[in-house]
Amino acid sequence: MENKVKFRPDPHLKLMDQVRQVLRYHHYSFRTEQAYCNWIVRFLKFYHFKIHPREMGKKEIEAYLSNLAIQQNNSAATQQQAMNSILFLYREVLDMPVSETIAPIRSRRQPRLPVVMSQSEVKQVLTNLQGQHLLMARLLYGCGLRLMECVKLRVKDIDFERNLLYVRAAKGGKDRTTPIPKTLKEDLKYQVERAKKIHLQDLAQGYGETILPMALIKKYPNAGKEFRWQYVFPGKNLIPDPRTGLITRHHIMESGLQKAVKRAVDLAGITKRISCHTFRHSFATHLLENGINIRVVQQLMGHADVKTTEIYTHVMAKDISAVVSPLDGLNPGKL
Repeated sequence: MENKVKFRPDPHLKLMDQVRQVLRYHHYSFRTEQAYCNWIVRFLKFYHFKIHPREMGKKEIEAYLSNLAIQQNNSAATQQQAMNSILFLYREVLDMPVSETIAPIRSRRQPRLPVVMSQSEVKQVLTNLQGQHLLMARLLYGCGLRLMECVKLRVKDIDFERNLLYVRAAKGGKDRTTPIPKTLKEDLKYQVERAKKIHLQDLAQGYGETILPMALIKKYPNAGKEFRWQYVFPGKNLIPDPRTGLITRHHIMESGLQKAVKRAVDLAGITKRISCHTFRHSFATHLLENGINIRVVQQLMGHADVKTTEIYTHVMAKDISAVVSPLDGLNPGKL
């Protein structure tokens, strides 16, 4: 078996520039790049930037991660993200793998049930939304999308003929499909036409390029100007790409929808802690309540393990009095 050649960052670059170079070589998203760099800087700051990471190892990493759990009371997910970032630094940038030996004091992972809206509450929240934000919220609930999956939706990923929506490179890097609700189809077509008009205007002004994954930019240098690659929900302004400096039209900012949903929840007088992600939780729960097989729901949600989907069975509306005993299914005359 042929050995895979490991990418080596430019040794003349500063450490954090080396980290960014390796992250981009492996095609990590810009958000992941920001998160990893942030945690690595925080790790170095913990030791007052006085010790180069090459001079540190298992002891120092465990001390920092344990501090996150004990002194800073961070969640298990936060501690895990910090650990992934630091191990990336040692494994991919410094070529000093330490992952098998790291054993910090772990944050306690508390099992939490998802917050779910009733169908009536969903309707109340949607009633207080309008325009593009209403369409996006309906997509979150109608297709079970995560916030960024909706925001990053591209024109090519909507198949109106087959009535399918393709979610690309979702959590865990996986793709999945979900049906487009019939009540959304015409509004979604209108939004695509709106995005097309904006794209044609950008092209006429000498722009019209959108941000593509790094690997695709190299393979298809002109794809960024094709309409199929444009975002369904384009941003208001042309902005420079933080990596390349190229003037592009990015997707709409997710914070706008988050604020609109919060405002709609307040107007509806709902006291539950509802966010954009609550629509996804409600989508799964309502499907199960309507008798959809849990394996189908698992596939629609993109869960690797059905146990992740099973958590929604704990928040389903259950009518115990409606349960038919197995005894009642027997034929008394044959006993």
